[in-house]
Amino acid sequence: MAVAQFIPSSSSLTKRTTLYSSQLSQYLSSTHKPLLTLRRTNYAKICCSVTSNEVQAPVAKQSNDPIKKPECFGVFCLTYDLKAEEETSSWKKMINVSVSGAAGMIANHLLFKLASGEVFGPDQPIALKLLGSERSIQALEGRAWEQCDHAGVAMELEDSLFPLLREVSIGIDPYEVFQDAEWALLIGAKPRGPGMERAGLLDINGQIFAEQGKALNAVASRNVKVIVVGNPCNTNALICLKNAPDIPSKNFHALTRLDENRAKCQLALKAGVFYDKVSNMTIWGNHSTTQVPDFLNAKINGFQVKEVIRDTKWLEEEFTEKVQKRGGVLIQKWGRSSAASTAVSVVDAIRSLVTPTPEGDWFSTGVYTNGNPYGIAEDIVFSMPCRSKGDGDYELVKDVLMDDYLRSRIKKSEDELLAEKRCVAHLTGEGIAVCDLPGDTMLPGEM
Repeated sequence: MAVAQFIPSSSSLTKRTTLYSSQLSQYLSSTHKPLLTLRRTNYAKICCSVTSNEVQAPVAKQSNDPIKKPECFGVFCLTYDLKAEEETSSWKKMINVSVSGAAGMIANHLLFKLASGEVFGPDQPIALKLLGSERSIQALEGRAWEQCDHAGVAMELEDSLFPLLREVSIGIDPYEVFQDAEWALLIGAKPRGPGMERAGLLDINGQIFAEQGKALNAVASRNVKVIVVGNPCNTNALICLKNAPDIPSKNFHALTRLDENRAKCQLALKAGVFYDKVSNMTIWGNHSTTQVPDFLNAKINGFQVKEVIRDTKWLEEEFTEKVQKRGGVLIQKWGRSSAASTAVSVVDAIRSLVTPTPEGDWFSTGVYTNGNPYGIAEDIVFSMPCRSKGDGDYELVKDVLMDDYLRSRIKKSEDELLAEKRCVAHLTGEGIAVCDLPGDTMLPGEM
């Protein structure tokens, strides 16, 4: 149901008492039943078993199911057609934000930041469309509704009284949840299990992102911005954009902002300054241990890093390794992979696109390489330095320095992503997949 963007006035509340009493009675009388009805759908799936050599490209099944709106939740189902209070009269038009993996730990931090106005601003109403997973379906079928993870998230959002949060809906079909999405934050992905080869993870998660790309192409806004968090995020973003030919390839991002944040932290610690003194930090390449934290172009207090930190050995070895393996160290200390800091980095990534980049600075994000000025192979998703005017779009930074050390490191990450691309050819419409990965360089914590 449509949800208003305004707070009720006392006079109009009087007129609507009967209606709301009826709605409340219906609500209370159904508390012994699930508030939402989540259904299985028959949208297309791509099944493929990767071998060490080749796999055949499957034929995608077309879905003729009518598009349905995902179910709304609790207080967000009420329809308000009341007069706006003065404080809400200047609010912007509501935006639709779809989030996959919505019951996970990353989303548990992220959703509340989105709903609070921290991401899009204090005058931006928002509708959250939450996508469940197959695992969530089993939980829904096997437990009482009040114990369901997704219901718990929605209930907490409801109880937080965020005035900007106008709708919350939950679904298990991306063709429903992505309807009219203006932002799609794709967090949900299968973790790497014991004994699983990297090629297998690429295939299993690739199938998820192929289907989500098809759904975005079918029902999302034509200018939807997509941020892929689920790993391996670079290649998942490539799969997603290849399956969404009607959406600009430039609109797809792989999250490498957490790596940038980690790199800034390490440089600040070494230089003895606060992290806000570190700028122009680039993460090049893949979100894996081949990623390249760029200390050649980074600055501290406006000076080149190598002018401030003269320990070249530390920069090339310890600094680079610390950034690449930070996630693994966190797991050793914390007992689980990063969640809160990942959510913060998603916020940073979005805000970098919706607010103008400070003069002379830039940010890192994994984007489509076609037309890049660095000589990096085209038709992959590669983390590179970008600037934005704050309109959701970006441009690649041209004025960057390159030396032999940086080029050689970038080439290694490029080779890895090209190999990943060959391994998922059956999911990008390029026929037979050949998995000749150069080595297991998956980030710690994805094992």
